[in-house]
Amino acid sequence: MATRRILLLLGIFSFFSIYLFAQETTGSYDWRDSSLIPTRRLAQHNEFLNNQYNFPAKPRNQWEVGLKVGAFNIIGDVPSQFPTPGFGIHVRKSLGYVFSLRTEYVYGMASGVNWKARTAGLGDHWRNAGYGGGANYVFDNYKSTVQDLSIQGIFSMNNIRFHKGKTGFVAYGIAGIGGTIYDTKVNVKSSGGTNYNFNSVSSQNIYKDRRQTIKEVKRILDGGSYDTPAENDGDSRSKLFGKTLRFSRTLGAGLAIKLSDKLNLALEDRVTMIGDDLLDGVRWQNVTTNAGPGAGTTGRVMTTSYDIYNYISVGLNINIGSTEKSVQPLWWLNPLDYAYSELNSPRHMKVPKPVLDDSDGDGVPDQFDMEPNTPAGAPVDSHGVSRDTDGDGVPDYRDKELITPTICQPVDADGVGKCPCPDESCFEGYALRKDISDCGIGDLPSISFNAKAFRLSKDAEAVLANVAERLRQNPNCRVVVTSYSCEPSKSSQQLSWDRVNVVINYLVEKQGISSDRLIFKYGEMGGDCNTVDLRSAEVGDEGPNTVPAPHPNLRRRG
Repeated sequence: MATRRILLLLGIFSFFSIYLFAQETTGSYDWRDSSLIPTRRLAQHNEFLNNQYNFPAKPRNQWEVGLKVGAFNIIGDVPSQFPTPGFGIHVRKSLGYVFSLRTEYVYGMASGVNWKARTAGLGDHWRNAGYGGGANYVFDNYKSTVQDLSIQGIFSMNNIRFHKGKTGFVAYGIAGIGGTIYDTKVNVKSSGGTNYNFNSVSSQNIYKDRRQTIKEVKRILDGGSYDTPAENDGDSRSKLFGKTLRFSRTLGAGLAIKLSDKLNLALEDRVTMIGDDLLDGVRWQNVTTNAGPGAGTTGRVMTTSYDIYNYISVGLNINIGSTEKSVQPLWWLNPLDYAYSELNSPRHMKVPKPVLDDSDGDGVPDQFDMEPNTPAGAPVDSHGVSRDTDGDGVPDYRDKELITPTICQPVDADGVGKCPCPDESCFEGYALRKDISDCGIGDLPSISFNAKAFRLSKDAEAVLANVAERLRQNPNCRVVVTSYSCEPSKSSQQLSWDRVNVVINYLVEKQGISSDRLIFKYGEMGGDCNTVDLRSAEVGDEGPNTVPAPHPNLRRRG
């Protein structure tokens, strides 16, 4: 008995060791994948994808098939010998994230020997064998085979998680109905066909030392076999294959530990009630009439409680079905996974574009506008401040002389200056070219690139779109596009050329800016090698708007 307890403890320890080290595996799916949705639910799925229905369709999920072994014992009038073997197989299908249906077949074998001697109320199998006369007492015993087929509702308890995406184990409850057939035999005669004499069992042990009593009774019973049918009420009860058939009700609980997306290990304990007191072959109480007429005679009184059987098992469960067209059984999935993922990183929700207030309509949002009341149509810089191209203190929208040379300043209220001499010799070195001297575009932004890349980001395209608009508002301006090299290598020179080229191509092809207004410069030193600078052309700035690639055959990242 001590060995059995040690084995049981080792089994429980091993099970929970697996549980502690079980890894959390994948437990979600791509809700946009239409191949996972059954045909009958595709209409709902399409409505959901088109934001016409709030809930995604339930995906097709896999079946589970399980095999289990364990200890099967009967709880009745005769103590069951533990452990006795039981075997089971089941098929399970999820109907939702919490509820699933399971069909299970269990084959169990149980045996028992009573440590209490029976001195009265002998069962029919003892009486028919001739006991009750010379023998002072007998010991009830039995061996039963039980077969159980049931359909069960399984209620998952912890796969709906609020603070974790998924779990490595699922606890569940079991409730089911079904049918049970059983066949119980007793050992009433020795191998020679003679009745047993239990008087050799030490009288002092009969009601004191249970283990010793059972040990001595078993030694006597080893001389025979369990071949005598126990009481079964004959044809008064339903039979199947010659065995008693009873309606059954099952309750239980289990814990499944996920080993992978296909396998899990389960520990279960279930109790089955069949409304029958003959599972162990005994239903008569051990009574003796001690008063009144006939005192001292034996009597038989039927016991009032029914026998039940218990099956505790360890099983290996396998998910079956296509992994391309089905998700895992739903009790392994968290139904909140979709909602939480959308809240964290929306892929389906219609998120409105942010609306930034711009009270004066100058294109600069109020929270960044350093001059929030600029007159309508007045050109402003990137901070929302009215532009003053010539720096004479009069904003461009009021300046009647947009470019006033410094020598002619200060100016009047209209921005018109007073020059010291009447001819153009006074302006030598200040404004030799009309197309440049008339440019009021101001400072231009720089374009940033990721390291070793020359692809324009969405932010960069937005900045260049703003530059193009400013060029359209200042038709006399030309712009120098400059990129830098970090080192004197072929790859660095080619990358510098690629970046200038992609900026100019965007302005020309996407924004419609004339290429004649752009000057191509690359491979410069002294600047940020991941930045392309834009500035208005000054006197003496000349150059082509396109340049052949220095090393066109080099592999480029993009």
